[in-house]
Formats: sequence, structure tokens, C-alpha cells
Amino acid sequence: MKTINDVHQQFAAYFGGENLEPYAWLLSQKLAEGNICLPLDGLTAEDSMQVIERYPAGLAGTAALANETLVDTTAAGTQPFVLYNNKLYLQRYFRYETLLLDRIYQFLKAESADYEPRKTWLLNNDVLVKNLFNKGNAPSDAILPVHPDWQLAAAVSAFLNNFTIITGGPGTGKTTTVAKILSLLFNCDPGLKVALAAPTGKAAARMAESLKSAKLPVDETVAAKFRQLVPATIHRLLKTEFGSNRFKHNRENPLNADVVIVDESSMIDVALFARLLDAIGPTTRLILLGDKDQLASVEAGSLFGDLCQAQPELNSFTKERADLVNHFISGDELKLTGIANPIATTHPLFEHVIELRQSHRFKDTEGIGKFSKAIIQNNTALIESFFDEGAGKQVHIDPAQGGNVFNSFIDGYEAYILESGIAEALQKFNQLRVLCAIREGEQGLYAINKKIEDTLQRRGLIRRTGEFYEHRPIMITSNNYELGLFNGDIGIIRKNEQGILMAWFEDSEGKIKAVLPGYIAQAETVYAMTIHKSQGSEFTRVLIVLPEKGAVNLLTRELLYTGITRAREQLVIQGSKATVLRAAAEQVRRTSGIIDRFHQH
Repeated sequence: MKTINDVHQQFAAYFGGENLEPYAWLLSQKLAEGNICLPLDGLTAEDSMQVIERYPAGLAGTAALANETLVDTTAAGTQPFVLYNNKLYLQRYFRYETLLLDRIYQFLKAESADYEPRKTWLLNNDVLVKNLFNKGNAPSDAILPVHPDWQLAAAVSAFLNNFTIITGGPGTGKTTTVAKILSLLFNCDPGLKVALAAPTGKAAARMAESLKSAKLPVDETVAAKFRQLVPATIHRLLKTEFGSNRFKHNRENPLNADVVIVDESSMIDVALFARLLDAIGPTTRLILLGDKDQLASVEAGSLFGDLCQAQPELNSFTKERADLVNHFISGDELKLTGIANPIATTHPLFEHVIELRQSHRFKDTEGIGKFSKAIIQNNTALIESFFDEGAGKQVHIDPAQGGNVFNSFIDGYEAYILESGIAEALQKFNQLRVLCAIREGEQGLYAINKKIEDTLQRRGLIRRTGEFYEHRPIMITSNNYELGLFNGDIGIIRKNEQGILMAWFEDSEGKIKAVLPGYIAQAETVYAMTIHKSQGSEFTRVLIVLPEKGAVNLLTRELLYTGITRAREQLVIQGSKATVLRAAAEQVRRTSGIIDRFHQH
């Protein structure tokens, strides 16, 4: 009896069908790579060769596939596979995509009835709007060029809309913009019920902290509303049903919220995206925040990026909307000037996706800002110039991956170890981090963490006396609601006043809490962390270690950009010029049908 070791081939064999099986094998492989569907008009020569290695007859063609019993060719079918718009789906993923489209259209339909009253309220409260936005719009540090006030454009759109996407890179003010949106909404409706969520507990807590600490010209009533904001992971917001993958909140039992705000939306996979939108009532406002250039979700789908790229151009508006935004702007240099081509206004997401383009953290003309833009644009000449310049003020690339550069960075961990105060030690530890692109191999997460531990132990700074040794930094890798610890939370092991080793964490209120290590089921050492896990985090100093062999094919511009933009002040990259250029040239390409289906809905 022949054993099939290829899991994708096992999947395809389960369904059988002479013409279906090769397509099912290829679809299974594409799903594992993060795609939602198999684009039949976008198959490569490599795809065909891989199929022929397993199925010598090859692919039979779309017509033969459509005639298979287990393949539906309409949106209303119930067979395991769906052939739609020349793309092959598993029924489940086709339904996720359909649900997303349906819910977005419901948002758009519901908001049309409220448009004029909302516009009137803004105009009647123009002093409030101007006070929120006309202070500090042109930053004194002269980060050039000065853009139109996209934050105000996003806020006005989110106030008018029931569905809004706000995208932008680090330091462009996504959270600040949301704080101002909420200020408007709370002034309009003091009884507003707001739900804050993010894919991880850490990201949700950070968003809530940023919103609460936002310095805005608001009265005490509104300030108190901000202090009452409670963050949650998306899973906790939707309330997972014990022992299943279902949620208590769904279309029949929607969330009790007037506004739902979701941060780090690029990390959400298509299945969770669909369930989130399904649980939001049609009259509820939904605001999605994220960076469209960052890494997509680990699981299938890159829906946030797809939605951001569904239109050929962002940040164009009708003259009516541009005039409304400009009504609140005092300086001509910050006013909106680009009016959309009338043809563009037919897209359903027109004026619903706004990109913040003014960085208040990085200059586009130097350092981290300049380098991150070069990577995401695959600007080879500009990338190479950073190698030629040597050690810059903000960016230093070490092609030789020298031990001196590595050890010099690791010296920074001494500060938290020698710090006696728990809160201060946590703060000092989170000022720097080593980021890895992969887990295995010489430059992988496990090897780098061990290398750092060995170095610190040789210096007498730590003693590995057991799994939870004193000063060990740990990252929680699964949610534990009873302990109030979430995937991505970072803490350190220290003795309490009684000399007992405890794991110390900072909670969402900025207070320190201690947990017995024995209660922590899943955690890993976090001197180094993967770039994937670092999403949503910020550090003063970052060292990125790139692999020179092995899984270099996993390197992409999105991965490198995400790692680079975790650094606020200093970035060190250990990797050859060839590796960095190869990463910048590789782009994540995930297939979905949502962009095409917007025009057919």
C-alpha cells in the first residue's frame, strides 16, 4: 500500500475526481501560503510543473473543472468548491469573502440616511472641530514635505461614514486621529458605547493607553469617557464559546456597541475578519486602523491590504467633501486640493479609505524613514547608498554580521538587569530588542536567544538555574484570561520581597502585577523575538538579524519594512547587501477575489 506523505495530496485525494484532484492539490498549497483562492488565469509555469510531477495528465482546463460534481459555479451553491470569476475557492473561504462584501455594503447603505444630519452637526460645531485639529498641524521639527491635513480628512470621513479604514505608517498619527474622532463622537452623543479591539491583547492595551493619554482640548466629561475605555482582543470581544471555534456574538447576537475600533487590522486573517464584521450591527460605526505596507496575517488572507488597494487611488475626494474638510482648516498649505476624477467616485469604498501620509516620527529624507521607504518601494540605488554610507546616525548596516556589533547591542540589556525597580526594569528592557526573520537556523530566534543568554551569563549578569531563572525576559504565547495575560505580553522574572521568583508584567493601566511562574503554561525567552511577533510594538533601538542561508526565501519587503519600523531612534541590521536587496525585491502576493467582486456586487 502506497503512503502519501504530501498533506495537500491527501486533501485532494479525499475529494477525488480526475479533473478536480490536481486543482484541489494546488488550491490546498495556495491556502497554506496565505491565499484565499486559486487564480486560474494567474497560474505560473512553476505551478503547472509542480502539478505534473504529481498528476502527469496536468490541469484539465476551466471547462472540465466546472463540470465536476463537487464544484459550484454560482455564489448560491453548497458544494465543497466554488469556481467564481475564474478563481477556485473552498466553499468556506468563498463564504467568508461574500460575508465581508455583504457587510461592507450594509454599512454603506445604513450611513447614507445619516449623512446630512452628521454633516450639519459638524458645521454647527465648527469651533470644536477647529480646536481639535488646528493646533500643531505643521510640526515644528519641519518633517517635509507638508501634506494636506489627512488626519482631519480621516476624522471627518469617519464621523460621516459607518465604515472607515485609516491606514498609515508609524508616526503618522492613526491613534491620535481616532482620539479626535472619538472626541467628536462623544460630544455629539455622550452616551456613546465604544468597543476597542486588536488581534492581540498587547496591541489592544497599547491602543487604549494611547487614547487615554492623548492630549486633546476636551472637557472633563469627554476626558472621563476616554478613561473608561476598555480594550480587548477580538476573540475576547466576540466571546469565544468554550470548546468550539464559534463566538457568542454574531449576526443574531450583535455587539452592544455604537462604535467599534480595531487596531493592527493587517494582522487579521479572513476567517476572523468575517466573524468580526458578522457580529457588528448594521448601524454601528466600524473604524479599521493599520499599516497597509506591513506584514499580512499569519493565516490565510490579506484583507486589510486588499481593501486599501481596491481603489486605484487613495485620498481623493468629491469637491463637496473636500470643501467640507477645508472649511475647518486655517492654513492653505494644509487644505485638500486633489479632487477625484468623477469615474473614481463610482467605487463603493470611495471616501472610505484614507491614508495618513505625514510622519511625525521620521523624516522621509534621512535615517529610518528614508530607509523604510526605500525598502517598501524596492529602490535599489537608495538601499545601496545606506551600505556605502556606513554607520549613520539612525541606521547602521553590518554586512559582515560581526560579533562586536552584536555584542555592543547586547550591552544594552545590562541596564534592565542592574535596575532594582521592577517597573523601571521593564521599561528599560522594552527600550531595545533583537528581531529575527526566522525561528530555526544560525540566525534564527532560538539560536540568537541562546547566544544572548550565553553572552550575559559569561558576563555574570544572569545565572540559568532553571526554566524561570532570575532576570529572564519572557513573552506569553497564548491567552490566559484568568491571569489577565495575553499572547504577546512581555514580562521579566524577579524575586519578590519574600525572595520568591515571580513573573512581573505591566497591565493595561500601567500598573505592575506579579504571577507565579508555575501558572504560566506557554511562554518563551524574548531577548530576541520574530519580526512577526513584533508587529504593533515599538522600541528605541532595534537589531535585525537576517539569515544568510536556509529560509532566505521567506524574506520579503513587507517583513523587512515591519522590522525596520519597530525602531524609533536607532536601527542596526546584520545582513549582507545581497540579502537585503533580495528581500526588498520580494513582495508578498496573496490572492483573493474581493477587489474584482466589489465591481460586481
